[in-house]
Amino acid sequence: MDSRISEPVVGPRIEDTLPASVTTAVKVVIVGGFGVGKTTLVGSVSEIRPLTTEETMTQAGVGVDDIAGVERKTETTVAMDFGRISLNDELVLYLFGTPGQQRFWFLWDGLFEGALGAVVLIDARRLEDSFDVMGRLEERGVPFIVAINAFPDAPSYPLSELRAALDVPETVPMIDCDARSRISSRDALLTLVRYLHTLTTTTPESW
Repeated sequence: MDSRISEPVVGPRIEDTLPASVTTAVKVVIVGGFGVGKTTLVGSVSEIRPLTTEETMTQAGVGVDDIAGVERKTETTVAMDFGRISLNDELVLYLFGTPGQQRFWFLWDGLFEGALGAVVLIDARRLEDSFDVMGRLEERGVPFIVAINAFPDAPSYPLSELRAALDVPETVPMIDCDARSRISSRDALLTLVRYLHTLTTTTPESW
């Protein structure tokens, strides 16, 4: 007979339990190039303890990962980030942050599955990293908004100039965002939800 004392089974924390009033859950993805702040956004806005898969960057990535502009970054997401935010008593968003390094982009297809929309985080210092990201969303038909993340040393451009540089259609919302701020990150998600709502209420005659 095993005399070892078994560990008690620990369930979810009270604050992590989904409220009984929730009737609608929506999956959204947070995408962007390497080091644009996806993990930071999910962590700042999530009402539950976020799941992260950050690992320390090693010599194995030298010559493979482009760290130009983010040389001080020491950790990177290797699978996904996950969080949750309740927008009201009935609507909950499940947040999935994608890995930014191109060698992990094969994971994106699974993360996009079932997603109703996406927030594309942009670093104004490295606009070129965003074209492939938006292209992949367009190929899969995933609606998205664009959020320009605030970095202390990033140049400040009018949104109209950034829209032109990124070739983002006027119909796609573009906003400023600070991924470190819960309120700013929440507002970015609200912008996405409102945009998705307009798409569902648009009639063929108005296309």
